[in-house]
Amino acid sequence: MDSGGCRLNGGGVGGGEVGGGGGSAAGSRLGMITLEDLETFSEEQPADSAYNSNGSLEEEGESMEEEQDRLLQYWQDVGRGHQVDVPRDMAVPIQQLTSNNQGTQDRESVPFTLITRKEKCGDVLYEKRHYEKAHWACVTVLEEQYEQSICLGFMKLMRYICQQNATGGFLGLTIPIVTVVRTENSRSVLSREVTVAYYLPSQHQARPPQPYDPDIVIEEWPAAIIYTRTFGGATNEHSILYEISLLAEVLECPEIRLQDTFIVAGYTNPAAANRHNEIWFLQRP
Repeated sequence: MDSGGCRLNGGGVGGGEVGGGGGSAAGSRLGMITLEDLETFSEEQPADSAYNSNGSLEEEGESMEEEQDRLLQYWQDVGRGHQVDVPRDMAVPIQQLTSNNQGTQDRESVPFTLITRKEKCGDVLYEKRHYEKAHWACVTVLEEQYEQSICLGFMKLMRYICQQNATGGFLGLTIPIVTVVRTENSRSVLSREVTVAYYLPSQHQARPPQPYDPDIVIEEWPAAIIYTRTFGGATNEHSILYEISLLAEVLECPEIRLQDTFIVAGYTNPAAANRHNEIWFLQRP
């Protein structure tokens, strides 16, 4: 993987290597292209898009391959704005995600039960929630830069969601997409190793489709108590560390505050004016 961007070479199943990366000044300036970026693409397509309202290819003289090329070219242009290289083997996943997108209002949310909400002067300081056990598709990535790890993880999950799974079809999008992050002992630096996870839609919970990519594993996460706080803006190393410290300050349980593993949950398009992110602390048994 090129250290200056999220580049997945060798367009077969499971393309791209985990680990390595030489690091460079460009690495620290990386942007991220995520599932939310691609999901909002259909809202931005020009009126003469070859897809009709049912997501099927219209008779406009454009072949499936030409449509894939057009969509890929669009996202390569978008990717350059993020300083991300969108590889050729993303053409089919991008097309499938575009044709199957039904808008964020139809995305399934990870279910939870609200236990309590702590407020001060009308502001929510944090929520305490209960999440049931569930299956997640997870990919753990270790790259030279934190942003590189996130980018590679999302690309791999995109392929799994769109086609590279045992069903051979589109699985559907869910929210939030979560990233498990770890801090060093001082809690001032994020580990380069991150785990990006996708909650499997309810229709696939009983029998999760197996991924073709050996780097993606299906895990059953146990039921958990989560303390969570909402924040807006970008999710980068600086903002994540800042939000971890804020939530730690308002929590009243020392055993919760002194952890080194946290979860960042993303709900909205990163380009949205009002971003919806959350930081999650897990209560250990």
